[in-house]
Amino acid sequence: MPWCETCAKFWNPSSLPENGLCPTCGRPVDVVVRSASDVVVEDTDVHVPWHFKLMVVSLVAYLGWRLIQAVLWVL
Repeated sequence: MPWCETCAKFWNPSSLPENGLCPTCGRPVDVVVRSASDVVVEDTDVHVPWHFKLMVVSLVAYLGWRLIQAVLWVL
């Protein structure tokens, strides 16, 4: 994301000249990584957090119990 520190302004890559200088002040524009989607991850070994797994197991147990209660209520 091109960002000019001097002007404190975001520039679209298509609005910058080819030399990479700010159109307003003429200083070089820094490319700042502001979101996780801009980060290139070299490590492909990504693990799911343990608390997410616990939440999924708890959800399945809860919905299973509610299903059993619904079946018993109908019968």
